[in-house]
Amino acid sequence: MSLIGRIFIIFFAVLLASMAAGIAIAFGILGTQWHSVSGDPVERVFFWGTAFIGATGTGAVSFLPMLILIALAETFNIRSLALNMLGGAAMLLLGYYGAGFAPPSYEESIDRPPPVVSHDLEIAAAAGAVFGLVYWLLAGRNAGRWRERL
Repeated sequence: MSLIGRIFIIFFAVLLASMAAGIAIAFGILGTQWHSVSGDPVERVFFWGTAFIGATGTGAVSFLPMLILIALAETFNIRSLALNMLGGAAMLLLGYYGAGFAPPSYEESIDRPPPVVSHDLEIAAAAGAVFGLVYWLLAGRNAGRWRERL
């Protein structure tokens, strides 16, 4: 496979992985209301709108770290599923903190202590792992093979 063909595969794998991460974000945010989504068309539009915004945010927030990780994986022939999922989770967590979306480290409440890890960070890490899984399924398991001779 030529380098140009590999670049197209990587582009479409990133696009589909961003969509999958957006759907994971939508499930993380709206998961508790899933029973009401099944009947109302407005709720479905809201769900898919949230997924679209999540996919767009995933691509925007993690663009530079994603390019660096993909270049490293292609250069060093990294084809591991676990490393792709871990890299995706780290990529979205770093992008989440870097974009300033992270909540403050304190929470004022006398009823309960603040959580160690917030729900937003859990959603970001899970969406990053989904991103890594889908990218690995489409392009990551063949990383660096474009340089091999047949």
